[in-house]
Amino acid sequence: MCELFGVTSRSKLELNELLLKFFSHGVQHPDGWGMALFYGNAVSLEKQPEASHKSDYLKQRLQFKVEADKMIAHIRLATKGNLNYENTHPFVMRDNSDRTWTLAHNGTIFDCDLLNPFTRSQQGQTDSERILAYIVSRMNTELEKKKELSGQERFGLLDEILSAITPENKVNLLLFDSELMYVHTNYQNSLYSCRKGEAVVISTRPLDYQVWEPVPMNTLIAYQDGKQVYIGTNHKNEFFETEEKMRLLFLDYSNL
Repeated sequence: MCELFGVTSRSKLELNELLLKFFSHGVQHPDGWGMALFYGNAVSLEKQPEASHKSDYLKQRLQFKVEADKMIAHIRLATKGNLNYENTHPFVMRDNSDRTWTLAHNGTIFDCDLLNPFTRSQQGQTDSERILAYIVSRMNTELEKKKELSGQERFGLLDEILSAITPENKVNLLLFDSELMYVHTNYQNSLYSCRKGEAVVISTRPLDYQVWEPVPMNTLIAYQDGKQVYIGTNHKNEFFETEEKMRLLFLDYSNL
């Protein structure tokens, strides 16, 4: 329904060629584009609720060198929420320790009571924003017990969260917490990784002729500076499309 792009590396690399290829897929995903670049705990967020291949701003932006060691980008085919800025990925929130969390999601939440309470507080209407709100809320609950969570503690809690929200739901996501880049897919052949020197590039589809490997299914992975540092348990909640789910997706999209 959408496409994801992410980078984690120790040093910056030029991304223009990869981004030009990635954003050209806006022909099939015309409902918005966005990208987030990271500077410590700060986020530079650029996004528009229009097709990436038609955006004059993005075209001009990519005429200049884009270098980054951490990045998340997204192109949207809307199934939940109107076509506006508030529903365009990535989404950014801060937890009570002032840590910044940035999420882009490819998928659909068909049923998850854990996310429903956040419909009243979210800025837009997407299930993706609710996923991030729930994650930050759970982090805040743990932060009430201690002032700071270690990387391993954050990873463990996120691993638990994904096990809880993935049954019957498609949850492909990239999430950055200012230190760790989290990667997750539970849908076959919909997320790939490619090693480029000391960098790892993640994409919904291979973007060049180098070797792209499928991201392991149903398993949360965390990278730091291009190095895999944590791998979670296989929750076994693989997503399968059914006729009923496709009907619900069609109804959501036709009501935009």
